[in-house]
Amino acid sequence: MNSPITVSILNEQIKSLLETTFSNVYVEGEISNLTYHNSGHIYFSIKDEKSNISCVMFRGNAKNLRFRLEVGQKVIISGSLTVYVPRGNYQLLCTNIEPSGTGALALAYEQLKTKLQIKGYFDRSIKKTLPKFPKKIYVTTSNTGAAIEDMKKVLSNRYPLCEMILVPSLVQGEGSKESIVRAIEYIDKTAKDENDALLIVGRGGGSIEDLWSFNEECVADAIYNAKIPIISAVGHESDFVISDFVADIRASTPSNAIEISTPNLNDLRLYLDSISSDISEKVAYIIKHKEQKLLFLKDSFSKYSLDKKFELVQQNIIQTKRNLKYTYTQLLRRKQEEIDSFEKVFSLNEPSKKDKKGFVQLTKDEHIIDINAVDIDDIVYLESSTCKIGCKVVTKKSYKSV
Repeated sequence: MNSPITVSILNEQIKSLLETTFSNVYVEGEISNLTYHNSGHIYFSIKDEKSNISCVMFRGNAKNLRFRLEVGQKVIISGSLTVYVPRGNYQLLCTNIEPSGTGALALAYEQLKTKLQIKGYFDRSIKKTLPKFPKKIYVTTSNTGAAIEDMKKVLSNRYPLCEMILVPSLVQGEGSKESIVRAIEYIDKTAKDENDALLIVGRGGGSIEDLWSFNEECVADAIYNAKIPIISAVGHESDFVISDFVADIRASTPSNAIEISTPNLNDLRLYLDSISSDISEKVAYIIKHKEQKLLFLKDSFSKYSLDKKFELVQQNIIQTKRNLKYTYTQLLRRKQEEIDSFEKVFSLNEPSKKDKKGFVQLTKDEHIIDINAVDIDDIVYLESSTCKIGCKVVTKKSYKSV
């Protein structure tokens, strides 16, 4: 009969057998019982419809994980089996985890995008306005890439009045995200009192792995917390990274960032010419208007001056004298005519003319008339100085003059 072995020996033998047999495991399952430990280790289980297995991913491998694990997420795990001898438990030691059916980078991108959107990093209301006429453009990118040379060329041709200040940073590979964050924080601190400055964060084109530094949360935090206006200019027009959504403005390329952030000097020259022309026309109009107003005031002053008033009074006096003389003359004429009329009537009615024997004065309706003006049946009067006789004409006979 064989001698019994201890529990510890049995677990050691199982450990040796399992770790030797299952040194390279490739398994798919659904995440459950997920715990992110303060130490940096990740503890969870994966399961299918019938069973589950405990898993652990230690900090050294977890820091390379491109996305965040979530309960219910289906993943593919590369690793090996290990046994914890004191308890006799076995678990899957994970060295790499990929999302099932979706690339790790794509999933990490969507996870971070959703997270930052919920935190309000993308809100349009918090976006800062670029200075209209910048004096300084800070740029953080690689100092050896083609992007910075293209930006210098565009700026020189478009708006040479602006100064470009390069703060170099790594834009891909290990340490690049930390390098970009340091550059953003340094520039933001340096330009904190400059109201006419902006920052361009970016690089030229590349693969998703090359551009990944701009999809890191620490870079997004640095852009979000910066006080200086920031343009994200990463890759080509078709490339979209997290920094594009967090920045105040996204440019399709680094060169496009210069075009967005600066005016065109030639357009400014045309604009200044237009302003100069408008000012000249307005000044000419104002001068002409003031001249007309001055002439009007001068004319008004001359009309209402004391000399003009005295002249007007003098003219009124002269006119009044003329009117008075004319009125007086007319009055005298009328009175003279009345006197003449009275004299005529008096002369006709003079008593001495009525007393000649055989002669009387013939009147009708109180007027002296000629006998030839008398008609049959007229009532006429025969008058002398002592008598007045009313008569009715009965007959009338005219004599032909010889």
